[in-house]
Amino acid sequence: MTLIELAAEQKSAEVTDWAARLGWVAGLLLFIALVYWLMRQGWKWRGSLQSGLPDLPTAPGAPGAPLLTMSGRYHGSTTAGQWLDRIVAHGLGTRSRAELTLTDAGLDVVRPGARDFFVPAGQLRGARLDKGIAGKVLAEGGLLVVTWEHGGTLIDSGFRSDTAADHTAWVEALTSMNNASTTEGTAR
Repeated sequence: MTLIELAAEQKSAEVTDWAARLGWVAGLLLFIALVYWLMRQGWKWRGSLQSGLPDLPTAPGAPGAPLLTMSGRYHGSTTAGQWLDRIVAHGLGTRSRAELTLTDAGLDVVRPGARDFFVPAGQLRGARLDKGIAGKVLAEGGLLVVTWEHGGTLIDSGFRSDTAADHTAWVEALTSMNNASTTEGTAR
């Protein structure tokens, strides 16, 4: 083949159809915005369904000396025994850092950037090590799940300590606190 024949066979690159490409990009962005809006509406709807849950208690002025403290993450709350039924009312669905303090008065949960709450000792029902709660699955025993009662509803709240070895001490302390309050309640 000669140089002239080669030049005749070469074709220029195809021209990009920018209008079609921009149309697809705009359609994709609209779809993503729609999905985000639907997720937000679902979150609001779940919150309105759970509006019967009373306001969360706040910590008393003098809760007493701390029995245990823990810093870590709060992963959310669910209806007890239903690890996928997330509770979003009153900010309980918001994940955040958490500082937990257990006193004789109860469990104080301080969450920077989210709403703090307090669980009175009489409402604590127990604790266990578990592997998951709505939206978070860890290795077996990697999550401290505290069960408590609020407004007639049993709630499981999931926490993960910065040092996972702390979990066992928390389970023992919360279980013994629950047994002591149960014993006191029946003795009266």
